[in-house]
Amino acid sequence: MNFEHLIAINEPGNPLVVQLTRRQLWLGLLQRVDNPLLFLPGLAGFTILERAYDSAVRELDFGAARIRDRVTLTEEQAVRFDIEANEFQPGGNLTIRIEEPAEGHLYLRFTYASGLAEQAGSEDAAYVEYVKSAYHQSDIDCVRIIRTLAAEGTCQ
Repeated sequence: MNFEHLIAINEPGNPLVVQLTRRQLWLGLLQRVDNPLLFLPGLAGFTILERAYDSAVRELDFGAARIRDRVTLTEEQAVRFDIEANEFQPGGNLTIRIEEPAEGHLYLRFTYASGLAEQAGSEDAAYVEYVKSAYHQSDIDCVRIIRTLAAEGTCQ
């Protein structure tokens, strides 16, 4: 399954939308790496097995399922999560890219690739639209959390 969408972060000229800087957005994404409990519903715990300036290896505990991922960071540009396949899920990846097509116009592009088959009639096909919808809602929640962290001064 491949899935991609954009979420607008700033709407210059709209006084109802609090504007975020690229730095605030980046620091919020780093929070998603270093404190995934804030961002992943159902996550019971996590362990950061390795952490470097531009990468991390984590084990995420969802109770009945443990998922291991490798995170690659490109400073103030992108975060990529590569999820290892296991008996609970087929693996895949998520890239969150900061885009700024014009000064002050910030967007997050979420790009997913997984082992779920999208072909009609496949066993996974029935779940694909549900999974896409869940990913989209999770990404909206991610932006909401980043906005909250920025308002609290965590992402300065």
